[in-house]
Amino acid sequence: MKQLKKALEALGISADEKTMERFETYRREILQWNGKVNLTAIKDPEEFERKHFIDSLMCADHPGFRESRKIIDVGTGAGFPGLPLAICFPEKDFILLDSLNKRILILNEVIGLLGLGNVKAVHGRAEDLAQSPQHREKYDLCVSRAVADLAVLSEYCLPFVRTGGFFAAYKSKKAMEEIQRSEKAVNLLGGSIKGIVIPSIEGADFDHNIVWIEKNRSTEKKYPRKAGTPEKSPLS
Repeated sequence: MKQLKKALEALGISADEKTMERFETYRREILQWNGKVNLTAIKDPEEFERKHFIDSLMCADHPGFRESRKIIDVGTGAGFPGLPLAICFPEKDFILLDSLNKRILILNEVIGLLGLGNVKAVHGRAEDLAQSPQHREKYDLCVSRAVADLAVLSEYCLPFVRTGGFFAAYKSKKAMEEIQRSEKAVNLLGGSIKGIVIPSIEGADFDHNIVWIEKNRSTEKKYPRKAGTPEKSPLS
């Protein structure tokens, strides 16, 4: 995993033997399970390393991540970006949330194999858990690589974030118009767009830019709305 090791060193993250072994195990397990449950379209090991592992870690040098202790990954899928971050930052606590229980069962098995005590995969819908006192506005940071319009994704994610915390949305490089269009919705939900980070590491190509949204005030209780409503009628 030469690409990953180089990226970790560039980010100032430990690339010791145990860390690299965990990433190897993680990749192997996801690719093995992929034959039974659709987890990723990327099957080439080097592409997997670049587009899943390195891409996931690109929020790690931002103050919004460095200063966070409790982090939730909404729509985690096969664990991205939350699980690579959890491997590299054992001092932080992570929740990986996904609505498909098959993925959650696999992720918790992988987490067990990796011997990680700082991360747990949870089954549920964001619109339900975000209304729960256990999760609502309890996190310093929410991260998500889920494919959804930023206005929709913000409605699912910002209710998890405490006032003063951040939401980091991994968005396509072509999403500038979407980001501008979503600004009013973000403000309505108690946030403000603070900037767009374009990841850069020599020799690496990234699929995402990261939109950093700061939580300025508490989200109104009516958000997120019931299942399906945000997609059918995005905030504007």
